[in-house]
Amino acid sequence: MIEVENLMKNYGTFQALKDVSFRVDKGEVVGFLGPNGAGKTTTMRILTCFMPASSGKATIAGYDVFKESLDVRKHIGYLPESVPLYPEMTVTGYLKYISKIKGIPRNKRKARLDIALEACGLTERRNQITGQLSKGFRQRVGLAQALIHDPDVIILDEPTSGLDPRQIVEIRGLIKELGKEHTIILSTHILPEASMTCERLIIISEGQIVGDVKLSDGRAVAIETDNGERTELADTKTLHLEVEGPADEIETTLAQIPNVNNVTSRDMSRSNNPTFHVNYGTESDIRAEVASQVVQNGWRLLEMRSVEMTLEEIFLRLTTNM
Repeated sequence: MIEVENLMKNYGTFQALKDVSFRVDKGEVVGFLGPNGAGKTTTMRILTCFMPASSGKATIAGYDVFKESLDVRKHIGYLPESVPLYPEMTVTGYLKYISKIKGIPRNKRKARLDIALEACGLTERRNQITGQLSKGFRQRVGLAQALIHDPDVIILDEPTSGLDPRQIVEIRGLIKELGKEHTIILSTHILPEASMTCERLIIISEGQIVGDVKLSDGRAVAIETDNGERTELADTKTLHLEVEGPADEIETTLAQIPNVNNVTSRDMSRSNNPTFHVNYGTESDIRAEVASQVVQNGWRLLEMRSVEMTLEEIFLRLTTNM
C-alpha cells in the first residue's frame, strides 16, 4: 500500500533523509518512530505530497507521489501535528467544507459526514464551534477530516502531541478502531503510544532507517536492522550483570563466552560498579560459565538476573551507539 525506495531530502547542505526505504502493506498499523529531528515529519510531508523529495521514489495505493499527486491525495487522509481547523466554524460546518474540498459527491456527503462523526465520537459535538473544543476533541475533528472521504491510507503525524493522559488513551483507542478498516502509518517519538497502537515499528535516526520491529500484544518479538540482520527475540535471552572489576576486561571476557551474541555496557549503578547486558541464545544456559569466569579472574559478581529486552532498550540500541 505504501512503498518508499531510496528517498533523499536535502535542505541546502543538510541531508534530512538519507536513502530511506520501507514498505507498509494493506491493513497494517505501523509506527514511524525516531528521536526529535530524525526525519519523521519530513517523510510524512513527502508521502502526503506537501513537499518533493530530492531523489528516490514513493508510491501510495500504486500512485507515484511525485508524478500522480492528485491521485495520491484522493487515497490518503492526513492529520498533521498542528490540526488544520477554522476555529470560528462549527464541527459540522467544517467537515462539510472539507468534504467539498475532497471532492465527495453531493449525494454522499451527509452519509460520509455522519460516519466520520460517529467514528470519531463527535456526534454530540457536531454543532459546537471548533475553537471552543478541548484539544482532545479538536484532535478528533482532525481525525474526522482525515477519514471523511474514506481513504485507503491514513497518515498521522504526532497524533497525541500535547494531549493529557486521558485524551491520549481516547485517541489511541480511536486509532486502533480506525486500523480495522484502514492502513495507518503514524509518526511519534512516544514509545508507549506506538507499542499500544501498532503492530510494527519502523525506526528512523538521523535521516536513516535503522530498524524494523515486529510487535505482538505491545511486545517486541522480532527485530530487523538496516543491514538485513534479523533477530527473533523468542530465540534470545538477556542477563543483567553487576561486577566489581575493570569494565573493559570484563566486557571482553563476557563476549568470548560461547553462545553470547553481544555484550553492552550500561549506566553505572549506585555503587559505581560496571553493569552489563549480555545477550545470548536460548539453546544453552550461560549463567554458570559467567559466574565461573568472574571468579577465575578475581572479580566479584554482585548481581545477575534475567531481563526482558524492552522497546525502550531496542529503541536506544538502534538510535544510539549503546
